[in-house]
Amino acid sequence: MRVAIFSDVHGNVTAFDAVFADAQAAGVDEFWVVGDLVAHGPCPAETIGRLRELPSARCVRGNTDRYVLNGELPEIVRTGDTELVIAATTSFAWTRGAITAVGAYDWLDSLPLEQRVTLPDGTHVLLVHASPGTDDGAGIHDAMTDQDLVDCGVTAAGADLIFVGHTHVPLDRCVSGVRIVNLGSVSLPATTERRAMWTLLTTDENGYTVERRFSPYDMDAVCAALDGVHHPSADWLKAKLRSQPD
Repeated sequence: MRVAIFSDVHGNVTAFDAVFADAQAAGVDEFWVVGDLVAHGPCPAETIGRLRELPSARCVRGNTDRYVLNGELPEIVRTGDTELVIAATTSFAWTRGAITAVGAYDWLDSLPLEQRVTLPDGTHVLLVHASPGTDDGAGIHDAMTDQDLVDCGVTAAGADLIFVGHTHVPLDRCVSGVRIVNLGSVSLPATTERRAMWTLLTTDENGYTVERRFSPYDMDAVCAALDGVHHPSADWLKAKLRSQPD
């Protein structure tokens, strides 16, 4: 079995299509999508349309999916400057309107916090956006010690292999026999690597392998699409797309 696993599409259907094409070329059987699907991109409705058509798909919600549904703002935005608050608020509201207009609100609202899968070799897999038990918070990142990973529930999650997103920075760590893979981001990687990130899982009765993959896409087209749909936070989102980490 070959599985394409990715996170943080953020309504960027151009990047999604690049990943999908590469995954198909790799002979993928299933797609596992680990949250933050629609907010902060020009094509939230189209993205949900693509996700709903995926063969053998498993999806979980991310924190921004929840913000789109309930109007909440993350703490980092609530405590930020006025311009950031306005940009994030209007982006979430615009996205909610876009998915509601095509009848996709209930589909997004139905997504679970976590999904669990058992691989052919008996490996227990957990899919969750940020860390076990939550779609929000600091997530799982490089600065964490092994004890930090234990404290955030990794070893108590009942899984041998955990896939997360949320931080937009890829990671592959093991602690106490549990492997944690951060998938990075399809749309907004917080790294010098700007291509869409995804992961290929290959598994059979003898074990599994995990391989990070990258798919180039036309970022100029995404920026033009933000203007084309008259996205109210287009300038903020274009800056996020083109930003490089410090």
